[in-house]
Amino acid sequence: MRPTSFWQWQGKAKRSTYAAVGIGAFATKFLFDWLLVTQLFHRRWNLLSYWRPFGAISGIHGLGVEDRVFAGTMLFLAVPFVWLGLAMTVKRLRDAGQPSWLCGLFFVPLVNLLFFLTLSVLPSAATSPYESTPWPGPHFLDRWIPRSKAGSALASIAATTLFGLLFAWIGTRTAASYGWGLFLGLPFCLGLFAVLTYSYHGPRRTDECIAVALLPVAILSGVLLLVAIEGLICILMAAPLALTMSLLGGYLGTVIQAAYWGRRNAPAVLSMVMLLAPGMFGIELFTRPQPAVFVVNSGIEIEAPPERVWQRVIAFAEIPPPTETIFRAGIAYPIRAEIAGRGPGAVRHCVFSTGAFVEPITVWDEPHLLRFSVTENPAPMNELTPYGHFKPRHLHGYFESHQGQFVLTELPGGRTRVEGTTWYSHSMWPETYWHWWSDYIIHRIHMRVLEHIRSEAETHR
Repeated sequence: MRPTSFWQWQGKAKRSTYAAVGIGAFATKFLFDWLLVTQLFHRRWNLLSYWRPFGAISGIHGLGVEDRVFAGTMLFLAVPFVWLGLAMTVKRLRDAGQPSWLCGLFFVPLVNLLFFLTLSVLPSAATSPYESTPWPGPHFLDRWIPRSKAGSALASIAATTLFGLLFAWIGTRTAASYGWGLFLGLPFCLGLFAVLTYSYHGPRRTDECIAVALLPVAILSGVLLLVAIEGLICILMAAPLALTMSLLGGYLGTVIQAAYWGRRNAPAVLSMVMLLAPGMFGIELFTRPQPAVFVVNSGIEIEAPPERVWQRVIAFAEIPPPTETIFRAGIAYPIRAEIAGRGPGAVRHCVFSTGAFVEPITVWDEPHLLRFSVTENPAPMNELTPYGHFKPRHLHGYFESHQGQFVLTELPGGRTRVEGTTWYSHSMWPETYWHWWSDYIIHRIHMRVLEHIRSEAETHR
């Protein structure tokens, strides 16, 4: 083999070539990594550093800015070596007469070392049931992927939807993870898998590939609703992110099918795509990212003095039914507030449509500041579903309010400015995307309460 062919997926690699290239590539990468880490980042680096490059951390949110730059640099440097390793592994499997989907073991820690040693000693096979030139008879993919455009599109959409349903169930029910794997990795893989399956028998037009990439995600959303894994509200909130990632995966699929695709490489590429989604779930379970605490502040001016406003802040009568779309759709909304006792140690109950927040008072500075912790959180919404009362996992423990306060500031002319603040966290990723949604919802909750307080304070003089 010529060195330039090491990076190609076609052909075969004998065990001696595979072992030599693997050892040489690892030695080269270790040298590059050692020089980069010690000279640029001024850190220590050895073989064990590949397993724990940062030591013991709680997750990606436990990394500082410098550590994240370091991680990104190391990942960027690893990409060409990953490509080389996969290409050589597929060729070695082909030479040994083994199914190329086994290349997925390349990504399994510790197992990949034994896998490399096994392939380095496994002899070449005279013939193989998994490859030949030209392609022999009907391959298992040939049997279930029709050759027509319509048939291959339907097969692709059906297989991708089932694939997505399986891993959505694993992610939400078994791994209990609402993060990168579910909202980024899975839709990206669905789009990529759909296009690669659709284009198995030959290149397809870009617009057709994009349509095939997006349809399974849309169909899967309906299936998740019908089988009671998710409710309509969360599906609609996740849709922009999921469709975008599916579009990116589909576009990558069009590039692959135009440049690298072929039935001989089909099992290897499709197996890697199928392993990517559960791999991301596994990484999330291992790293257990820690949620950040966010702050939302909302304010309003009231034509009443602080003393009168204070009485409506600590407790207020029932608020009329909501007219806002988000609340009528099922997002939890405040109904009334009750308080038992006065001063620090009193307990306030802010009753929502899904239950009550229990809020022990920590600061009572009448009529200027009311601050409280939150010891109990009700569900953040009532999911819309065909099955009536439905409680997916994310309704409990994935959104937590930690603390709140009301600040009253006296203004000229007997007016008062009231500011409500909530400190909260959520365990859904990408954190920034869900942060936009939760900030908006909490702001609308604040304004529903503040506008009611204003109405009561200005009416009852």
